[in-house]
Amino acid sequence: MLGLFSLSTIPNNNAIKPVNSQSLVSTSATATKPRNLRVKMSSDTLPPPPEKGIVVGCGGASVDFLAAVATYPKPDDKIRTTNLKVQGGGNAGNALTCAARLGLKPRLISKIADDTQGRDILDEFVADGVDTSFLVVSEQGNSPFTYVIVDHQTKTRTCIHTAGNPPMVPDDLSRENLLSALDGARIAYFDGRLPETALVIAQEAAHKSIPILIDAERKREGLDDLLKLADYLICSEKFPKAWTEAPSLPSALVSILLRLPNINFVIVTLGEDGCIMLERSVNESSGTEEIDVDVLLESLKQQQKDESTSPTCISSSVTRLGAKGIGTLCGRLFLGTAEKIPPSELIDTTGAGDAFIGAVIYGSSKL
Repeated sequence: MLGLFSLSTIPNNNAIKPVNSQSLVSTSATATKPRNLRVKMSSDTLPPPPEKGIVVGCGGASVDFLAAVATYPKPDDKIRTTNLKVQGGGNAGNALTCAARLGLKPRLISKIADDTQGRDILDEFVADGVDTSFLVVSEQGNSPFTYVIVDHQTKTRTCIHTAGNPPMVPDDLSRENLLSALDGARIAYFDGRLPETALVIAQEAAHKSIPILIDAERKREGLDDLLKLADYLICSEKFPKAWTEAPSLPSALVSILLRLPNINFVIVTLGEDGCIMLERSVNESSGTEEIDVDVLLESLKQQQKDESTSPTCISSSVTRLGAKGIGTLCGRLFLGTAEKIPPSELIDTTGAGDAFIGAVIYGSSKL
């Protein structure tokens, strides 16, 4: 379900750490074990999940066809795979699978078809403890699927997605099922897909004061409406500058928090370079000194210990953060590193970002 990072490939010690307002640790951005090995998640470094631990997610659930190749093909090439795997995928499906493995009780709202791929998706979710009671199954059409080309030379993956048909619409989810899905939930997560249905669910979650976490991978139809309701935001490296048109990544994070006053923190994932988090503070001292956010980030980078192979986190104190031409706010900046994986052990990065989000869901459900 998490690609080659996978339902079963999350390393059992340092790859996933809880995230909360006091500590931010990046997950590994790589995979180290093949898909068909099931590794028990270690709980030695994790606090116990909440008593009920119910979380709700809405978004993509699909089948991934992962074709590993020695090197990415040139136009009109004919090459052979070195390995081929067929398994569950989709951002929301992956993230909630991770949350289930960490001990939460996730409920997924999505849509598939009653075809071979759809039945395989259901079987994987059930095996990993993801509640599929609210998964809509169409009698006709096709389930979503993605071709993933895994390049061993560059350690990258290229995804070619085919959407499910017919698409999910709000009428697919009855009012009764919507309320039942949100009952007892500690957090609602959205991956930005199924925008019309997601907005209906998010509005009801906000009405019930259920915290909302959004995954902003890229600009999507309807995403801005979801962002207005969000409490927490996780985004790709390219999204902040693309969405805000700010000149730098740190200033873009400041811009996001200024534009979206309900957001408590925004995290941007940086692959092998870890992640950055900007957390809003509501306790501002009148004597708090202002510092340029770009300068502050460079200062944190200087404090990093390059020799460490395990994930680490450093943060600033609460201060007034300024972004030239954008504005200021009071908050803390965090810099997290990713676990360093030896090149000989690295497979690919499929599903790593979704596993990170699953860990953030785990940590946020305890706030």
